[in-house]
Amino acid sequence: MSTEQSPLHEPPPNPFGGKTLIVDVERPGCFTLPSEALAHAQQDDQIFIRPGVYEDRLVMTERTIHLVGAGRDQVTIFNRRSGPCYLQRVSGGRISGITFRYVGSDQHSALNILDSVCTISHCRATEGLLSGVVIYGPDCRPTLLDNEISHNRESGIFSFAGAQPYLRENTCFGNHHFGMAARDEGTRPDMIKNICRENMLSGILLFHLAKALILENTCEENAHWGIVLTPDCEPTPKSDDLPQSNLLARNPRGAYTLTTEPLSDIGR
Repeated sequence: MSTEQSPLHEPPPNPFGGKTLIVDVERPGCFTLPSEALAHAQQDDQIFIRPGVYEDRLVMTERTIHLVGAGRDQVTIFNRRSGPCYLQRVSGGRISGITFRYVGSDQHSALNILDSVCTISHCRATEGLLSGVVIYGPDCRPTLLDNEISHNRESGIFSFAGAQPYLRENTCFGNHHFGMAARDEGTRPDMIKNICRENMLSGILLFHLAKALILENTCEENAHWGIVLTPDCEPTPKSDDLPQSNLLARNPRGAYTLTTEPLSDIGR
């Protein structure tokens, strides 16, 4: 398959020293699907996806990944039968510049991350019938930077089962439950400078023994509160100081609340 470049939408230099595999459905000699390029990629190869809408499913297990799209407004990977992207024990690398969209009717997320350590930036995750991005497992420590997580049937970004992601400058809006949520003992996301707005419950939820660093986030214009906590959780700073450390404005029920029934409004 070709690795040549077009004058438009050229791939960035590969900082890892390997080849750059190009996905372009309209250009002869290129890969027609991202999954095809992924199957041929070696440890230090980079995959570059040119603009297009690709019906595909990416499954990446026990490897590093270097996957770059031409931009989240230019590249969409969608799937009807399963989540379009699944990471399991990914040990490093990056994913950037791609929209992941689930368009089926079963319960799947747009982006599924299990026990992985990698950076995901400038992407979009949308229309999941679960949360848009699920991050889980005791060895799950990804970095999510400047992503857009919107219009998912549950929450935007959901961390659970001991995950410890670094979540910075992401925008979570229009989700049916919360913008960002964390659950379970051992789960500890760092939530820094994210925007959670116009979600149909509240901006951020921390429940069932979760801990989190919650600093300089903007949670505004959500249907209920800015932040929801259960008494068994441990935010940093402490709950009374959250309004001073975050912008929690224009939420009809207030800046934050402490409750033993955080999911009562959705019948759980």
